[in-house]
Amino acid sequence: MRALVEFDMIQDGDKILIGLSGGKDSLLLTYALSIFQKRLAKNFSLAALTVDPNFDENFHCNAEKLTEFCKTLGIEHRIESVDIADVIHAQNKNPCFTCAYFRRAAINRVANELGANKVAYAHHLDDAVETFLMSLLSSGQLTTFLPKTFLSRTNITVIRPLIYLREFEVKSFIAKNNFDVLKSPCPIDGTTNRQTVKNLIADLRKIFPDVFNHLTAAMRKNSVGDLWEPIKTRKQMRETYFSYVHRLAPNP
Repeated sequence: MRALVEFDMIQDGDKILIGLSGGKDSLLLTYALSIFQKRLAKNFSLAALTVDPNFDENFHCNAEKLTEFCKTLGIEHRIESVDIADVIHAQNKNPCFTCAYFRRAAINRVANELGANKVAYAHHLDDAVETFLMSLLSSGQLTTFLPKTFLSRTNITVIRPLIYLREFEVKSFIAKNNFDVLKSPCPIDGTTNRQTVKNLIADLRKIFPDVFNHLTAAMRKNSVGDLWEPIKTRKQMRETYFSYVHRLAPNP
């Protein structure tokens, strides 16, 4: 509720397409939004989409459990097959990047087909912190995904209502309510860079108990302290450079 209010995620007349993978996070998101639909003073509709990346030939059959789950919540559900596995094999690129790109593209396409103006993803606070640290370690940039983002190319707004929940809270809810979690079909599940960073944060907490809270605080714009100026080009430094070397040049 804090996330919905702080980032003003839902308005009257919204049609929200939920990215439902069948994992613990997206199951909770789907359930939570169905509860909010009944209790909030907002008039909005819901639909859910599961992308079958063709990693596992049994996935589509197993995903039909999600259709039954959505039916109990009164939510329309659709399964969309996308040949992500073949694309990954054909390209020499980061498989996680390729998978995420084609999943998002499929979800945005279906959202447009259904007339949905918003897409809801089940990223939680741990995901945001891990992305923040991954970005720093792999690219030297202080950035992460936002709780709410407008995509101008597709005219879709992405919302992440679980952004303030910790992963252990999600796990606890799913276990207590006996939700039937779908096993991830990802062939490298548990061995990704994200898993490495997740493990790194766990190890850092043994030395710095508040490291997670500090990383969370660092994601805010008002956390930025004294940082170096952007790196200058040779052209920008040219005049200053010659002011240093001119006197050092030998006399003719």
